[in-house]
Amino acid sequence: MSVLVVLLAFWLPGLVVGAAIRLRGWTLAAIAPALTFGGVAMGVTLFGKLGLSWTLFNVSLWFLALAAVGGVAAWLVARRGPETDADDPRFAPRKLSPGGHGVIAVGVLAGLAVGFTVFLRGVKDLGYVQQDWDAGFHGNLVRWIAEHANATPSTVGAIANSADATNYFYPDTYHALLALLLDKAGLDMAHLLNLAALAGVLAWPLGVAALGVAWRMPAVGTAVAAAVSTWFSAFPYDSLWRGPLWPYVAGVALVPAVLAVLRLLFISRGLGGPLALALATAGLVGLHTSLAFVLFAYLVVIALCAVFKLEPIRWRRAWVPLAVAGGLSLVFVVLQMLPALSSAAGVTAAEWPSEATPAEAFGQAVLFTPSNGLPQWWLGVPAFIGLVLMFRHRRILWLALSYILLAGVYAITVSQESPLIAMITGPFYNDAWRFAALLPLAGAIAVGEFVWTISEAAVAQWHVFAERSRKTPLVAAGTAAVVVLVMALMSSAYIYSNVARLGRNYNDGPTVNSGEREAYAWLAAHTAPGERVMNDVQDGSVWMYALNKVTPVEWTFYGSKVDSDPHRLTNGLNEYETDPDVRAAVSRLGVRYVVLGSGYVRAGRARAPGLVGLPDLPGIRLVFENNQAMIYDLSGTTGAPEPRGQAAGSK
Repeated sequence: MSVLVVLLAFWLPGLVVGAAIRLRGWTLAAIAPALTFGGVAMGVTLFGKLGLSWTLFNVSLWFLALAAVGGVAAWLVARRGPETDADDPRFAPRKLSPGGHGVIAVGVLAGLAVGFTVFLRGVKDLGYVQQDWDAGFHGNLVRWIAEHANATPSTVGAIANSADATNYFYPDTYHALLALLLDKAGLDMAHLLNLAALAGVLAWPLGVAALGVAWRMPAVGTAVAAAVSTWFSAFPYDSLWRGPLWPYVAGVALVPAVLAVLRLLFISRGLGGPLALALATAGLVGLHTSLAFVLFAYLVVIALCAVFKLEPIRWRRAWVPLAVAGGLSLVFVVLQMLPALSSAAGVTAAEWPSEATPAEAFGQAVLFTPSNGLPQWWLGVPAFIGLVLMFRHRRILWLALSYILLAGVYAITVSQESPLIAMITGPFYNDAWRFAALLPLAGAIAVGEFVWTISEAAVAQWHVFAERSRKTPLVAAGTAAVVVLVMALMSSAYIYSNVARLGRNYNDGPTVNSGEREAYAWLAAHTAPGERVMNDVQDGSVWMYALNKVTPVEWTFYGSKVDSDPHRLTNGLNEYETDPDVRAAVSRLGVRYVVLGSGYVRAGRARAPGLVGLPDLPGIRLVFENNQAMIYDLSGTTGAPEPRGQAAGSK
């Protein structure tokens, strides 16, 4: 039941808006989540300006209003005449036979099945907490928005240990949607975060299929591309176990759907394409601002292909929808990007060391297996051949050219270090893994082209012995199925290796384990409103708010600003008896309890200096203990503030 609730939240609002503005078919099915996130992104901005509460009821009304306004506008434009041309097949809408739709549906289902299997087996238990660095921050942000009914980014600085920063920014479109679902339909924090990540995985093959259909790829090739899209390690799995980069994964998964909508601007004079493109672009940028640069790169390459007649376009008819889409998209993106300028310096200052030699980086990019020590030969080789065939067949050339651009950026980023590279890749935190996630889109389409070419060769041989008949499509589809089946049997569709990679950070610990979660639940029952719990900055206790609504002193693994009260306690709480500044900080923060967990977010980390030797403080009481966590009560120590709220129980 809970998985259906999450999938409905991702798809249903966008389906309503998309259907209202006259989108249909594979494009509508694929773009719906992007429209949902676009509506959320614009709603966050509007609600913040109007002072409206971010609640499920208000957001539902907002989407209905979006659908109504967009639907009326699209209807008025449609009354002016036919939206598409039927005289030239290059500019007519793609018409697939029922068999073609069926073949693509089988491919999408195959891709969904692999993605679903890898995710559930990799996560192991939907109740597990992702153990890596960013997960706790994402969980806290979802909880904060849900508790305060306010998704304006400038109001969430507290959870980043930046409560005094009035211009704080972090793109929270993803979190704003999830906040509407938290603690509803059995969705506790762990299940909500995991199922939302799964929804992004499931959106990926659907978007790949929509892109293939929109840009006139044969049905067999489109089906194969969708089927193998979830075999690649670089996306979506590497960005789920490492980070995790949940909002970025959701955005990248929706990029092919946005590129599918872009095709409407080439073939349709209606308003649906421009409205959908602008709203979906706002959604992607709201998920992660770096995606604006990704979309811009694709748009530039597509525009160049159109200018040099590598992609057919009728400029006299296309310039109006292109202009409308460009204007709306620019306005919507600016609304999302302007607040991000306040944090741009912190993002672009991030640096990562090189992880490969130039030769290794080139090989990883060519084989579509970046950041993977074991090349996925059964994907990489067919994808490389398919890429060559895309140039030979002049099939979606802009995607092949975009791959060359992105692969080059990846190879340089992962193998070189320089101020220029850091500046160019700054919006992506100078992180080669984020560029790696962009390559499997071209890889999946290229594999589809490779298999389609083989199927066409089989059909040609078939026609040597038999006339073209109703069996011809069966020969093409059957040949493709055999080739994909051989690839799957030889590689196990990379399910086992991807499960192992994804499962690296989905366990009961070390960052947060069941014993520590038991301690957080105890704190939730014994702390009073306004109290904060002193915690170790490295031991996973930053999760206590996301999981149990308990307010920590240290919100993130980065720690607090120097000379702040949290920083003072992290480095000197054990001087409580002798340092009046420490006692004053305890009083100002409203600290009564201290929780110590057993595991750390990174290997080799140790207890914070100020939390060492706490049992030696006179009057301190151990009030909770299990094999993985301890909770101390400071209220009996000399000079401590009077106990607040419910008295602590005994161990």
